[in-house]
Amino acid sequence: MNTGSNEPGEVAVAPNETGTHEAHGEPHRGLGSRAPEFIKARRLLHMSWQVGVFIIGLAVVVAGIIMLPLPGPGWVVIFGGMAIWATEFVWAQLVLRWTKRKVTEAAQRALDPKVRRRNIILTSIGLIIVGVLIGIYVWKFGIVMPWKIENQ
Repeated sequence: MNTGSNEPGEVAVAPNETGTHEAHGEPHRGLGSRAPEFIKARRLLHMSWQVGVFIIGLAVVVAGIIMLPLPGPGWVVIFGGMAIWATEFVWAQLVLRWTKRKVTEAAQRALDPKVRRRNIILTSIGLIIVGVLIGIYVWKFGIVMPWKIENQ
């Protein structure tokens, strides 16, 4: 559970190669522990803090994994657990930076007019095919309700 530094109170800093902080007007934050200074000053308390953050983050990530096949916002909860871990661990901060960069790139690609036009055309063709198949089914078999209304 290394925060990137052996000295209490120090924060490891990695270069921001993505440029996402400056582009969105966010202040540049270094990598490392975001625990309060009085906790980082005491090694045993800081290790206890990190273990607590890890356990809470793990519980949230496991809940998200359970929600993947079940109803619920599984991926959102998993990334929430990663954000909890990112308050204390450099590896989680790097994973979140990479994820944010990839999500931003995907959103920009999805807003490209050519991609949007292609998606609209494909969706329209799919809806037409489904409509034709439903029409053929109704023409062939008719609409039969599972209950009998005539008897009442």
